[in-house]
Amino acid sequence: MKKKWAVKRITLNLATSEIEKLEKYCQTTGRPATDVIRELIRSLQIHPLNATAQQVSPAEKVTQPLPEVAQLP
Repeated sequence: MKKKWAVKRITLNLATSEIEKLEKYCQTTGRPATDVIRELIRSLQIHPLNATAQQVSPAEKVTQPLPEVAQLP
């Protein structure tokens, strides 16, 4: 029996340079954008805030991008 996935569709607004980078990465690796984005989301490290910690922006919570993405121009 196949496992059913709970699916929620989202719309993602990207700058031209971001979509070009994603498309180039997908073309280079042969992977669909959905899989790449899903992997990036799964790799996010979320650090719980304690009472004395300051809030961190979502961009600061991402500690390291995938090595392949970081190397793209």
